Amino acid sequence: MILFDTHFHYYGEDEPLTFRRKIDDAMNATPGAPVPERLLLLAAGGNYMDSCRARDFAALAPDSFFSAGVHPHEAEKELHGVADFAPLLAAPRCVAVGELGLDFFYDHAPRARQCEVLESFLDLALQTGKPAILHCRDLDGRFEAYDEMFRLVRPFAERGGRMVVHCFAGTPAWAEKFLALGAYFGVTGIVTFKAAENIRETLKVIPADRLLLETDAPYLAPIPHRGKPNTPGYLPLVAER
Repeated sequence: MILFDTHFHYYGEDEPLTFRRKIDDAMNATPGAPVPERLLLLAAGGNYMDSCRARDFAALAPDSFFSAGVHPHEAEKELHGVADFAPLLAAPRCVAVGELGLDFFYDHAPRARQCEVLESFLDLALQTGKPAILHCRDLDGRFEAYDEMFRLVRPFAERGGRMVVHCFAGTPAWAEKFLALGAYFGVTGIVTFKAAENIRETLKVIPADRLLLETDAPYLAPIPHRGKPNTPGYLPLVAER
């Protein structure tokens, strides 16, 4: 069996090979979950420096890849323009553009600026032929971010753009709308949380060939590690659930 953590974050906590060994140690020490023969990894960049760190990790760690982009939290303060990301996206192990998107929960950047940055990187994804990794979060019970995201990615999809909605926490109805655009969906350790019945209900409408597993480490550790730092080594717990 091969598992692929399609989204985690590497902040340079350890040098890449040491970090990779710690992932494998955590995976082998996780009781009650199947241990895969191989664990593939994708380190997601959320700004220019994070994207550079993700590139360096993927260049050294086995079975590892990376993405480069600007997270909506960083949309207002990121000083590097789209052109600065072109060399990163041309690197051999770069397989996606992102993490990109809209976050109307925290609103760390003005919404207009979030939309502007997202559109510019969606254009870059089309130019490079790489899929976009999308972040979409709204206040509980509100869907303005989903409305705006759908408005922006529909022309992207119509032009041949490919996408994954990372850490999807929307409704089954929203999943079906994005499915119609060809989207994939990333599911994290949230699926193990007792109160996450909405995630488990949404999984029922997502075809298996559109489902991606991810940890979003060091965030969102699955049960029984909730509240502690997450690691891609816990991906088997997500897969099992």
